[in-house]
Amino acid sequence: MQFKTYLGSISVSNGVTVMTLMGIFAGGSAAKANDDDRNLDDPRIRRGFELAPVVLNPHGKDPDLIGLGSYLINAVGGCNDCHTADATTEFAPGGNPFFGQPKVINQATYLGGGRNFGPLAPNTPDIVSRNLTPDKTGRPEGGRTLAEFLHIMKTGEDLDHVHPNCSANVKENCFPKSLPFDGNLLQIMPWWLFQGMTDHELRAIYEYLSAIPCVAGPPAPSVLHNDCS
Repeated sequence: MQFKTYLGSISVSNGVTVMTLMGIFAGGSAAKANDDDRNLDDPRIRRGFELAPVVLNPHGKDPDLIGLGSYLINAVGGCNDCHTADATTEFAPGGNPFFGQPKVINQATYLGGGRNFGPLAPNTPDIVSRNLTPDKTGRPEGGRTLAEFLHIMKTGEDLDHVHPNCSANVKENCFPKSLPFDGNLLQIMPWWLFQGMTDHELRAIYEYLSAIPCVAGPPAPSVLHNDCS
């Protein structure tokens, strides 16, 4: 953590404007000075750094976005509740709040996916939450670009096509034509709520996910596998 600086101004009695050096608490390197979306007085940024349960890598990233993204993920979205296997792996030993214990997140599984929600209907595939952590490229969810991430969050399109609609060529792990499910879309994942966020907020979530440690997950070719090396 460090203080980053920015220029502000005050007017003195003779009408002269004086540039002053001001500061705000943030983690990592100095933020981009030309990002007009930034709100240097946003208390969510500071709170986000306080809530982050893992060591963050801020190198080359905007700390304002990291802090805001952490707040949206850890205080608002509850993303780890779904993007970890279950409550037994979500929390570290002795840190399960459901047992009245002080909450301690299991860093080894944090946002690594694996929650099995089961089938949506008989004879349909199990829906399992994805690994959101960055791969060796430093991009989250297995190397998604920011443009891909924004597209997913706004449209719900499953770019992995894990559970397509059944067809003459796809007969396993698919949704039968007799059911109303659209296999092109993420099921369970509440993308329709996240699409209401601003681009700035979605960028912040992406920036935070890019700053957390990689969780490898199961071996390839599982969709949960992540190449951390």
